[in-house]
Amino acid sequence: MYAIEYGNDIVIIDCGNKFPDESLLGIDLIIADTTYLVENIEKVKALIVTHGHEDHIGGIPFFLKNINVPVYASRFTLGLIELKLKEHKILRESKLVEIDSNSDLNIGEMKINFFKVNHSIPDCFGVVFHTPEGNIVHTGDFKFDLTPANKEHSDFHKIARIGEEGVLLLLSESTNAERKGWTPSEQMVAEHLDVTFMKAEYKIVVSTFASNVSRIQQVVNAAQKTNRKLALLGRSMVNVVKVAMDRGYLTVPDGMLIDQKEINDLPPEKVTILCTGSQGESLAALARLSTGNFRGVDILPGDTVILAAGPIPGNEKNVTSIVDNLYELGANVIYGSGSTSGMHVSGHGYQEDLKLMLTLMKPKYFIPIHGEHRMLHHHRMLAESVGVEKGNTFILNNGDVVEIENTKAHQTTKIPAGNTYVDGGEVGTMEFVLRDRRQISEDGMLMIILTMSKADGKLLAEPETFSRGFMDKRFSEFRKDLIKLTKKNLNELQEGKKYSRNGVKKQLKRSIREFIYSRTKKEPMIVPILIEV
Repeated sequence: MYAIEYGNDIVIIDCGNKFPDESLLGIDLIIADTTYLVENIEKVKALIVTHGHEDHIGGIPFFLKNINVPVYASRFTLGLIELKLKEHKILRESKLVEIDSNSDLNIGEMKINFFKVNHSIPDCFGVVFHTPEGNIVHTGDFKFDLTPANKEHSDFHKIARIGEEGVLLLLSESTNAERKGWTPSEQMVAEHLDVTFMKAEYKIVVSTFASNVSRIQQVVNAAQKTNRKLALLGRSMVNVVKVAMDRGYLTVPDGMLIDQKEINDLPPEKVTILCTGSQGESLAALARLSTGNFRGVDILPGDTVILAAGPIPGNEKNVTSIVDNLYELGANVIYGSGSTSGMHVSGHGYQEDLKLMLTLMKPKYFIPIHGEHRMLHHHRMLAESVGVEKGNTFILNNGDVVEIENTKAHQTTKIPAGNTYVDGGEVGTMEFVLRDRRQISEDGMLMIILTMSKADGKLLAEPETFSRGFMDKRFSEFRKDLIKLTKKNLNELQEGKKYSRNGVKKQLKRSIREFIYSRTKKEPMIVPILIEV
């Protein structure tokens, strides 16, 4: 999420989410902290979405619940956003405005227009903000593919014209800034798919991003050439294919699509399965297929499984585990990016693509965006190699602000920023909750249940102990000592006339924690429960 602010107007670019890693126990999504925007809600005039990937649209429902402004996006992107807003039951009260690369918007003193770029999803564009200070350009995600499978070429002429008009500040994506050369063309994947489909003897299972419509079209084309039916597994795959077909971005021959219940009714050499789970998600269709837990559909010896997507950094371990499981089932597995398998090429520009964008735009100032810090630093070096002056590039952390005045840019203050967590129906920072979950996951939990007199605070029964995720048979060895310690603490509080519910809990937590650590070198969560009778 980026914000362009001029005078009394703020325009937001994209509103995505991240997915949690293993340390964020139970968290479903990570979205941006919008504190600054909520505090300046009267200034926020619009949300512009460059394309429909989750890291650009995943946070929109949560954003609109707090800041309900018009959302401007392309036809296909709006279709994906509508699915999310329906799920959150806020579609009716949301204002969605369809735009294309030829649209013009006027918001306050900013005039905004767009240019088409090629990426791994239909209908992508960059954004140009014409302000009294100068022109600011956000590229969106892009690569320069001269033979795109979806026929959506980047608008070189328009990009060059924008550069000729003068670009004060360029924000350009950095995902592949470390990779030399040009991004391979999507056309390469189509050729490899055709060959693999012709050689396959039994079922073919293809796993890819549901949003990669051009890849899905390539699978449809290969299935048609080899006279195969196509079944879809995974809710997001079914939903995106429906949106793409309804809006004319995907062409599937009549009679090709079959229900998953029909898979086993056909000879295996007549079936293709298209499914989610290329990133190793544990509950997605591919993971369940790899462990034999997808009801009614099995991977059998001789089946071909294609992972037509490269693993996002951090997902490699999960993907490898699934590949191992598939090999154990006897499948022929094809995975890996670029020349490794030919089944995936990136939708993000390599170094030469990035340098071409910089050369065409010729910005005075530059902010590399959308990448890990090492990628941003590599992109800065690329910018300097093609003429951006040293010192005119800003590498920003979340919340950093760049101010431009009299065409001079400088990094200034920070605004509140960070991670907001989505946990079921709850949305917030949840640091204390996560701390407790980590403690329980590492050292377990010990509960001490005390039945006490409401009148005088005396113990009415022997303390009871329960543990979860903590200790084994050794617990019985010092349980008696633990109960003695508990009674001793209660007696001391009684004698010192310091008895109170909170006082008892605080004292027990401290002394029991010290006692257990001395015996086990573990620090489980201590939960005293007082029942007053």
